[in-house]
Order: sequence, then structure tokens, then C-alpha cells
Amino acid sequence: MSTGSPRVLPAERGIDEAAAVLRAGGLVAFPTETVYGLGANALDARAAARIFEAKARPSFDPLISHLADAADLAALVGEVPTAVAALAKRFWPGPLTLIVDRPEIIPPIVTSGLDTMAVRVPDEPSARALIAAAGVPVAAPSANRFGQLSPTRAEHVVAGLGGAVDVVLDGGPTRCGIESTIVDARGERPVVLRLGALPIEALAEAVGLVEVRQGSSGQPVAPGTLAAHYAPRTPLRLGAAAEPGGARRGFLAFREPPADGDWAAVEVLSPDGDVTAAAARLFDALHRLDAAGVTEIVAQPVPETGVGRAINDRLRRAAATWH
Repeated sequence: MSTGSPRVLPAERGIDEAAAVLRAGGLVAFPTETVYGLGANALDARAAARIFEAKARPSFDPLISHLADAADLAALVGEVPTAVAALAKRFWPGPLTLIVDRPEIIPPIVTSGLDTMAVRVPDEPSARALIAAAGVPVAAPSANRFGQLSPTRAEHVVAGLGGAVDVVLDGGPTRCGIESTIVDARGERPVVLRLGALPIEALAEAVGLVEVRQGSSGQPVAPGTLAAHYAPRTPLRLGAAAEPGGARRGFLAFREPPADGDWAAVEVLSPDGDVTAAAARLFDALHRLDAAGVTEIVAQPVPETGVGRAINDRLRRAAATWH
């Protein structure tokens, strides 16, 4: 990985400079409502290759391309399937990524050779302003080393990627704190390929029954669907608060600290039991536990409702990295 530090600019004042970097083939990390993305010009194969290099991301894991406005989708891909257009109209801008057929203008490296591409419009004004100023779709996976914790603050990006990034736009902590939901709506029934910040209840309310089909042991059909992913550097496993702690162990709790106070570090996601608030704090809390010098992180699952499903999905994938 490159050494040194990127140029960090306030998101509201660094748009023009960051857009120029993107047009020149550089890498810009920027905030979205979900997590920070590592952006490159999605029309430039060489720039996209820099993303894979900076993240040490395997070439078989496709990228998500970001647009400034929902109207830009038809201009990019041509005819948009009816169900895809309906979901875009209902949930964009927002934490929903949709699968469409890859247009010829998008280099195959962006989609890892797949005939499909993942695309969304972020619900973060500075992100849309950046994409609009750049004048190109922006390919942007999470701005972290592959397989590690997603960044929800600019300092996470700087610590994780350093000088591999040209510019970081600092927009403060992200609002959702967890990645977008990925849906393939080109068929008869929408299929959720990755759980995320848009709950499946909201999808079902909009389109009726949805199928959930996620996880991959071979080439992913969508970003972020490998069985082992989103992991801290510290070994993590799922456990219960009732078990004894230890002087070198950390605990990730949902609502309250464990009764046994003998833990080296404890993070509570939501004292009020709000899974949306818990999602917003998930990666930030794991970053802190990772930096606490513990030898193991024990993570408590959250209720399987709303975005809680996506939280548990991330925790299971993180634990799978270590088991």
C-alpha cells in the first residue's frame, strides 16, 4: 500500500478540486449517507484499476457506480426495465443499489467482467455535487482495504488507505453507517443480493414480495456478497453478554453493557434499542474496539428486524473471516 497521507479537504469546499482529480484519473474518497466511498471515473479503465490496487481488492469483485441524479440512469444504460425504474423513482437518492445491464461505455473492469453493473444515486448532497462536477459516473466501493471494516469517518479512510488516495473529502460521520441494499429487479420478482441500509420491509411495501438471495463462494454477482467480509483486524465471534469477559477481550453490545464488567473494552450500539441508530454506529464502534488492543471481540447479535438484519449480516461475515 502507498505510504504518506492524502490531501484532506472539507466536503463542502473541496468539490471542485476533487472533481478535477477524478477527471484526471485520480482517486477521491468521499462521504455518502452509507459509508465513505473510494471513487474513480467509471468510464476510465485505468482509473478503475487504481481502485482495485489501492484496496488490494480481487479483480473478480465488481464495483458500484454512482450517479448524481436518477435521470442519469437512462442516459447511461438506455432503456431501463420497468421495475428498476420504479424502484429508482421511489428510493433514489438513497441507500439502494440496483442491478442493470452493463452499457458498452462502462469498461468491463468496473463490473469484473460481468454483463451487469451495480448503480445508485447517493443521498448525500456533497457526494452528488462531486459526481455532477466531475461530469462522469463514479465507481466507488467502500474506502478501505478489501475485506476490512468499512469507513464511516474520514480518519478511518486516512488510517486505512493513506497515500493510496489522492484526496479525501471530510463530511464528518456518515448517517446510515452501513452499506446500501443491493437489488436485482430485472426479473419477475425483485431479488435482494445484499442486505443493507434500506430495510427489506420498505422494499416489500413498495413492490410486494421480495426474495433474499445473498452470499457467494465463487465470483460475486454483486459487491460485498462474499461469505467472509467486513472484518476487523482483531478476531471477532458472535456471542452472548452472559458469558464471562476477560482483561484482554472486547464486547460489542446492542443495548447495554454486559453484567460482568470485566471486559477490556465495551461498545454499546443503541441504549434505546433502535436498530437504525445501531447501524449508524456499527463500524465506528468496531473501529474503536479494533484499536483498543484486545485479543478478541465478542459481538452480540441485534434483533432481526429492519436494518438489524443487515447488522447481523455484517457481523456474521466478519466472524466468518476468523472461523
